[in-house]
Amino acid sequence: MTKKNLTVSPLTTDAFAPYGDVIEARGEPTKLINQGMCGRHHDLAKLDFSDGRAGISLFDAKARHLPHLVDMVERHPDGSQAFMPISQVQFLVVVADDDAGKPINLKAFVTAPGQCINLHRGVWHGVLAPIEAPGQFAVVDRIGDGSNLEEHWFDDPYIVEAL
Repeated sequence: MTKKNLTVSPLTTDAFAPYGDVIEARGEPTKLINQGMCGRHHDLAKLDFSDGRAGISLFDAKARHLPHLVDMVERHPDGSQAFMPISQVQFLVVVADDDAGKPINLKAFVTAPGQCINLHRGVWHGVLAPIEAPGQFAVVDRIGDGSNLEEHWFDDPYIVEAL
């Protein structure tokens, strides 16, 4: 078994665009609500489900550390999946392109505190991995019948290295 190195990059809207949405407040709110006392950063992610409905769950994730082994990625063909840390923890986001049902060209990002992500439907991604500290996450994803999970295990895993 050979291990492949993968260098982590800061999460940016442009770099992450092929895989999903970066959810964060950018600039001034787009709308003022509640008698002008609350700013709304409006419509920051596209939720996409083939069927079923959107559900909100809480995930308690154990801390991971760099270097981090990526031996498996998964995807959800029937719905997008948004991860929003409740605690101000950074987390590792591993994504991959698809080539005829196989993940290729893995990329690794690390979020800044306060950044959230929405993975597009069918995007290969690593497991939820808060860095250095455990984290609780609100997750918005598809709730419905049938399996919405595909996994791919690598013969030669990747090692995500720090910047």
